[in-house]
Amino acid sequence: MEDFYDDNDDSSFNDSYDYSFEHSICDKEAVRHFGSVFLPIIYAVALVVGLAGNALVVAVYASKVRLRTLTDMCILNLAVSDLLLLFTLPFWAADAVHGWRLGSSACKVTSFLYSTNFGCGMLLLACISVDRYRAVAHNASGRSGGSGPRTRKQWLLVCVAIWAAAGFLGLPDLVFSTVKHSHHRLACTAVYPHSMARPAKAALELLEVTLRFLLPFLVMVVCYSWVGRALSRAVGVRRDRKWRALRVLLAVVAVFLLTQLPYNVVKLVRAMDIIYMLVTDCEVSKGLDRAVQVTESLALAHACINPLLYAFIGSSFRGHVLKVAKHLGQRLGRHPRPVDEQPAVEIALNTRTQMQSQSGSEDQDTSTFTI
Repeated sequence: MEDFYDDNDDSSFNDSYDYSFEHSICDKEAVRHFGSVFLPIIYAVALVVGLAGNALVVAVYASKVRLRTLTDMCILNLAVSDLLLLFTLPFWAADAVHGWRLGSSACKVTSFLYSTNFGCGMLLLACISVDRYRAVAHNASGRSGGSGPRTRKQWLLVCVAIWAAAGFLGLPDLVFSTVKHSHHRLACTAVYPHSMARPAKAALELLEVTLRFLLPFLVMVVCYSWVGRALSRAVGVRRDRKWRALRVLLAVVAVFLLTQLPYNVVKLVRAMDIIYMLVTDCEVSKGLDRAVQVTESLALAHACINPLLYAFIGSSFRGHVLKVAKHLGQRLGRHPRPVDEQPAVEIALNTRTQMQSQSGSEDQDTSTFTI
């Protein structure tokens, strides 16, 4: 969870809200009041909406549904990551209103969970885009992507590596987060050693922008551009199905950009301010703190949108939901009518050779790729 900067000396980066400009104090009581009203409302909405969507994803995949692809496994891990992230929000909402009252250990654990799962979600989104790219590349070359025990073990190793990388990014919060008395209240914030406060904070801000935004975004753009190009050239697929698949890809990238870009721009500005001391006006400092609160809340909205983008209109999750609903109906003694268990968008990629095409042979190797 982001804290707010104060003075222009090294100790300022271990405090909250009040900012010293030329020996004058910038009182940020207005910023604290704004956060105590705005943040609990946003966190409550995010918790309710995100909990419903992500819990359904976990429930469906946990109900004896076989994970057929790496994307399926990543979607399950993404839902778990989003749930763990959302579960920290009530603590931060209470902190915004009353201050931190749960002690230093709870502060460290909550900060670590928030940071780790925020980063894990971004890395999993990049992994999903790579897997979709590989699926198209394999199908286009006529290779099959099996899902045997060895393959599923590889998927598990990929997910473990992603969680390990996200945990590494969350270590500074685990080590340096503590409870500090500030302005007549207790606050859970990162407190760095005096000699490393400025360089450590700047380096962490830049590292988070790079690994949690720039890297996943570039991976998604490259992979989905290649996927979109392959889908637009797919043989034997109706035009409306192509555009439907392409709209899904565009929505994934657009939502990621709209929710994450503002927050990371603000983080980049904060990093530059730490390095070059750009902010010298009290009102500008207040505006930057409010921008952090608003844009970080917008970034959290992605945890609520993920089930819609990556499950309900993507992969084979829609078919999984229908299967579970059918099995549930049978257990309850009902006999629901047959339902179409096909995924939302499934594209058949024709991989027959040019020679087969010219000879008019009907024997062709056709495989499918699911958006």
